[in-house]
Amino acid sequence: MTLTPEGYRPRLIDDRLAKHIKAFGAVSLEGPKWCGKTWCAENVCNSEFKLTEKTGPLKNRDLVESNPEIALRGEEPHLIDEWQEVPSLWDDVRNEVDRVGRKGCFILTGSSVPKRETYIHSGTGRIAKLDMRTMTLFEMGDSAGSISLNDILSGKLNNMDCGEPSLDHIANLIVRGGWPSDIGLDPEYYGLTAKQYVKESVEDACRLDGKNRNREKMRMLLKSLARNESTLASDSKVMEDMKMYEDSTITSPTFSEYSDCLNRIHLIEDTPCFRPNIRSEWRVGKTPKRHLTDVSLAVAAMEIGKERIMSDLRTFGFLFESLCEHDLQLYSEYLECKFFHYRDGRNREIDAVIESPDGSWTAVEIKLGPGQIDSAAESLLKIKEQFEKEGQAPKNLVVICGMTRYAYKRPDGVMVLPITALRP
Repeated sequence: MTLTPEGYRPRLIDDRLAKHIKAFGAVSLEGPKWCGKTWCAENVCNSEFKLTEKTGPLKNRDLVESNPEIALRGEEPHLIDEWQEVPSLWDDVRNEVDRVGRKGCFILTGSSVPKRETYIHSGTGRIAKLDMRTMTLFEMGDSAGSISLNDILSGKLNNMDCGEPSLDHIANLIVRGGWPSDIGLDPEYYGLTAKQYVKESVEDACRLDGKNRNREKMRMLLKSLARNESTLASDSKVMEDMKMYEDSTITSPTFSEYSDCLNRIHLIEDTPCFRPNIRSEWRVGKTPKRHLTDVSLAVAAMEIGKERIMSDLRTFGFLFESLCEHDLQLYSEYLECKFFHYRDGRNREIDAVIESPDGSWTAVEIKLGPGQIDSAAESLLKIKEQFEKEGQAPKNLVVICGMTRYAYKRPDGVMVLPITALRP
């Protein structure tokens, strides 16, 4: 009998975790705090050991440092929660997996990534790594799930009425984000979780590896990254942004170190650039698209609320794009697809690219208002025509719109749908 918590809400990653625990000796479930890693692991585990709790008067972390075997004891699959508190446990788990020669021995969960030198072996072949993120609208219950991304990738879309959209509702979803603890929360309290998360993340990042970093600079860096959410801003652009808006300067080495800290606590989730397998004289961009791990964190870091978002449609648009791309990435991974954005030397840009296992790809434009659908479709059709000349056109063209009531396929073949109707 597993440790499944009462009221556990199924997650998209459940299936992947179940498959990996049957194929590997151990699985490391990694992601931001409060995204539900422990509950997800408990759903398949029969015993657990939590490094951040106490056994009697002693901290579990201290017990394990003196006797690592304590953390390894338990009925399989056995959960070791927040293993990074004692990084050497990674090697202990790997050695135990080698010793017993069985699959499904351990699940490790961690909210930060220790420096590589704190453990010896990579775990390759023994410990599989799975990235976990905050919840999608479908998992939270805010998407009707009437449209399947799997069908979209096959070119299928039935015309349907998905219900009247509301800017106020979309803004609420952005401010709240995908935190499991906020399911069923009164909208009056949306955003409080993200604000607390930002506050604690600055502290966590500044104390990582036992160092004492400048909290104000870390806070200003996070705020600048938030202002550049869902853009292709370079590192130098983010540094200039800090100087312009916060009157805070930062050197390149410090920027790299602080960004690495935010990345290691799973606060940054940049989207790589798509590189189609074509022979072209035009340079394909390499700049990733900036994202924090949840759109609500960008709102919290910028210290704005729903009213401010709704009064600034440009910012609203970038945040809506981030909300959609978060969900599209998780749906894509569930379907074993890869997720990118695209930009090249001819200023051709695509908000999102989904590459299927067979190599075909789908181009997606994301727009907040219905008045932008025609221009988005026109842009996608032009890009398809150009790629056809170069030998690898997208299989499908999609516009995701925040304020469309209907899902439909246009006469030109472009599919239009609301994010609040989508599922994997």
